[in-house]
Amino acid sequence: MPGPKDIDGSAGVPTFYGKELRWKREQAGLTQQQLVEGSFYGYSHLSEIERGERRMPPDLAAHVDVVLKTDGFFSRRCEDVRKARRRGHAWYFEKALEAERRADSIEEWSPTLLPGLLQTEAYARAVVEAAHPMEQPEAVDVKVQARLARAEVFQKDRERPEFWVVLHESLLRQPIVPPEEMAEQLDSVVRLIRARRIVPQIVPWKAGAHPFMMGMSTIMTFTDAPPMVYTESLYSGEAIDDPALVRRYRKAYDRLRAAALPPEASLALIEAAAEEYRNGEPGTRLERYPLAEE
Repeated sequence: MPGPKDIDGSAGVPTFYGKELRWKREQAGLTQQQLVEGSFYGYSHLSEIERGERRMPPDLAAHVDVVLKTDGFFSRRCEDVRKARRRGHAWYFEKALEAERRADSIEEWSPTLLPGLLQTEAYARAVVEAAHPMEQPEAVDVKVQARLARAEVFQKDRERPEFWVVLHESLLRQPIVPPEEMAEQLDSVVRLIRARRIVPQIVPWKAGAHPFMMGMSTIMTFTDAPPMVYTESLYSGEAIDDPALVRRYRKAYDRLRAAALPPEASLALIEAAAEEYRNGEPGTRLERYPLAEE
C-alpha cells in the first residue's frame, strides 16, 4: 500500500502547520486514529488538517498539544492558520470557504452575479472594485487572487464536488466587463460544463415568480457532516446548519430547478451569449433566442 501523499509545507501557512503536525505525530509513533482518541473528532478530520485542507479547532489543538507534549505549539498557531486561510475573504465567509473544499456537492443559486467559483480574473476584479471602491490596488489584488484560488476544487485530480448552478438569464445580458472579457468569462463557464465539472441551468427572464427570488444561496452536502446552507448579501453572510431550515432551502432549490431550463438548453444560451459578446453585439440575437422565450 502506498504511503501518505507528501505535503508541500511551502505552499502556505495551513500546509506548513499540517506538515508539522504529521511529523510530530509520526515521531511519536501514533496513527491518526490514536491521536484523536479522547477528543470529539474523527481521524478523517485530523487527516484533512494535516493536508492543510481544514482548520484546526482550538479544542482539538489543545488535545494534540497534550498528547504530543508540544508545549501549546498547535494551540498558539491555530489562529495564525485560520487567518492565513481566510486571507482575501470576508470573515463571515470563512465557514463556507472551508466547507466548499470538502463538499461532496455544491448547489448554488446566483441571480445577480456569476458565482465566485466560476469567475475569471477580469470579472472578479470588477466585482471586488465595485464592492470596495476605496480599496487600494494591493488589497484588491489579494481579494481577487483569493477568489481565483477557490477554483482549485475543479482540478482534474479531484472527484468532488459535484457542482450544480442555477443562474438567472439576466446575468448573460449584464456586461459588467468589456464585451471581449464577458466572452472570455462565459467561455470559461462553457469549458467547465463541457469538462463535466459543473451542471448549469438558466432561469429565463420571462419565468415570472419563482422560488429564491430574495437572493443568492448555496447548499452543500458532505460525507462526514450534515448539509449546510450559505446565504450572502452585500457585506454579510450566514452559514445555516439547522436541519429543518436546511430542508426548506433544499425543497425551494428543487422547485427552482423545475422552473429553470434544462442543462442542454441552458448551455446553448450561454454559448449564444458568449458568441454575441465576441462579435461586439451583446443582446442583439440573445433577446430573440427561442429558448429564452419559452
